[in-house]
Amino acid sequence: MSIIKKIRVKKRKENIKSYNSLKQLKEKANLAPKKPGVYFWLGKNQEILYIGRATSLNSRLKQYFQKNIEPRIAEMVENSVNLRFEESDNLLEAIILESKYIKKYWPKYNVRDRDDRSFIYLVLAKTDFAKPLIIRGRDLGKFKSKKVDIFGPYQSFYLLQSALRLIRRIFPYSLCQINSGKACFDYQIGLCPGACVNKISAKDYRKNIESIRLLLSGNKKILIRKLIKDNPDQLKAFKHLQDVSLLGKESDLKEAQAFRLEAYDISHHSGKESYGSMVVFENGEINKNEYRLFKIKEAPEADDERALLEVLSRRLKHKEWARPGLILIDGGSPQIGFLTRSLKQKNINLTFVGISKYGGDKIVFSQDTKKEKRLLIENLKPILLKAREEAHRFANFGRKRAFKGKDFK
Repeated sequence: MSIIKKIRVKKRKENIKSYNSLKQLKEKANLAPKKPGVYFWLGKNQEILYIGRATSLNSRLKQYFQKNIEPRIAEMVENSVNLRFEESDNLLEAIILESKYIKKYWPKYNVRDRDDRSFIYLVLAKTDFAKPLIIRGRDLGKFKSKKVDIFGPYQSFYLLQSALRLIRRIFPYSLCQINSGKACFDYQIGLCPGACVNKISAKDYRKNIESIRLLLSGNKKILIRKLIKDNPDQLKAFKHLQDVSLLGKESDLKEAQAFRLEAYDISHHSGKESYGSMVVFENGEINKNEYRLFKIKEAPEADDERALLEVLSRRLKHKEWARPGLILIDGGSPQIGFLTRSLKQKNINLTFVGISKYGGDKIVFSQDTKKEKRLLIENLKPILLKAREEAHRFANFGRKRAFKGKDFK
């Protein structure tokens, strides 16, 4: 047998082996329950390559076998030989388990292209009236480990923020000034236990914080035993977490696309020399490697609506780019309506929002955006405003510098 023929036979065997492995992984994904939980992608030596969490393990795992997934994730799936998962009672518990296991195993594809400085952590001081503090990994050095408890890493600032809002309903804590003598707004709506007006002792306050510590540490059984003894009402609320849809809605928008937000703006000089910018935020973080600039070629001069349509149409031809979970434009209802109708005529359905300075920075939705998704997006307003300003800055920069002659088609 010639060397060339041997190489072809070897490659054919490798392709068959790869196909069989992928087929087995798909079968395992199909068997996953339609329940919340965490999942693990395993490599050739059974090492953990990636850890994720899901509202529905079945739906989430099936997404990994779709076309046009992010290249990094496609590579991870290709290098995997096994898949396992662990159910949880609700998404909040899945978030906590995901953090616990990432900290333990530090999987390759969870940390690739990012370092510990960019992850999200939660800090709880060992004081009488502690309050949770969300920080970036780069700020960990500011805290002495003997004086604080640190939880994480977490993948998403906004998901952790939503989780804390949910936790606070069950285990209230104060964000206000302690013993100020004036009741804060959170106290009036039941989220603050009243440390501002001396309505709770340091001992009782510490019990709530200790419950949060146990929950975030993944010590669910110990927490339940504690609540049986100390606070049956809190136990009842904790056991009904799975009935709360807040975190599920959060996941619907972010889970499939790892919350990829793309923001667009048009810049021109008296209607000429028009450029369109695309800036990208992933999990709340700027990703400048994904920025793109488009020189407007077909849209009429000073027609921002058609310029945006041209940019989006050209952008969407790039199937190799990760698909956005949310698209933001600098504009109001006329622009949102025009873009939504135009793209639907091309059988393209995406979630669009607009923010217009002339409308008092109010978020504008397309008419078919459901109420649940509107509420979720409203919670993301700070990052939307930041993304709009970044898109505006990059569009102006690109036009003035002509992006050194570089154009993305």
